[in-house]
Amino acid sequence: MLRSIFSKALWDQRVQILSWAVAIALVGVVYAAFYPSMNSPEMQAAMDAFPPEFMTAMGMTDITSPAGYLGSTTYGILGPVLSIIFGATLGARAIAGDEEDHRLDVLMAHPVGRSAFVLQRAAAIVVALSAAGVTLFLAMVAISGPAELGEIGNANLAAATIQLALLALVFGILALAVGAMTGSRGLALGAVAGLGVLIYFANTLGPTTEHLAWTQQLSPFYYYSGGQPLVNGLQVTDSLVLAGTAAVLVLLGVAGFRRRDIAV
Repeated sequence: MLRSIFSKALWDQRVQILSWAVAIALVGVVYAAFYPSMNSPEMQAAMDAFPPEFMTAMGMTDITSPAGYLGSTTYGILGPVLSIIFGATLGARAIAGDEEDHRLDVLMAHPVGRSAFVLQRAAAIVVALSAAGVTLFLAMVAISGPAELGEIGNANLAAATIQLALLALVFGILALAVGAMTGSRGLALGAVAGLGVLIYFANTLGPTTEHLAWTQQLSPFYYYSGGQPLVNGLQVTDSLVLAGTAAVLVLLGVAGFRRRDIAV
């Protein structure tokens, strides 16, 4: 008997979810383990030698404080990049992947509406990214003491991880929505890649040019890290903006999937 669309998605991708969760957590642990060697006046002097614009673009404005270091490394570039790729992979596969692999007609032949199909696949992405977030958080708590990161506190680590998962969710649901509207996994991944690069630089380079500063507030990266959750804790408004953006994208995906001829 066919499981629900939600549980089937999680079961079919259980190895992928576990692999990505462990990989993201390991990246966080490896970066964190280097903090004691980076926390020195010599390293700060070396960083000061680089142009401020370059350091801002690379997200490395402060690497000598615990929050600044994690905000520039695990939660700065590679962590978000890996999380976004993970989310986009899940989203692109959710509908477009099944369609291109000729499984969608079998799934849709069962008593499940198109709206429910999209919503359950979106819910599976939420659970998968949440699992990766919990794994990362537990790993960072475990390494916090040995890596001398205790100053940050578990609450702020949790806040940064929640907002990282929400950032990945936006891109994951974007891929799902594009896939639902077009039936193309390539277009879904291309949309995430192209838009991701564009809005990343809007967030980092926009503020360096006065007449482009407004573009920063159009970027999900701004709502992910602009409030510095590693320092200030969970930013509720920013988190709601990210969650709301994902919700709107889900609705667009539902509308696109309902209107498209999928020959089922």
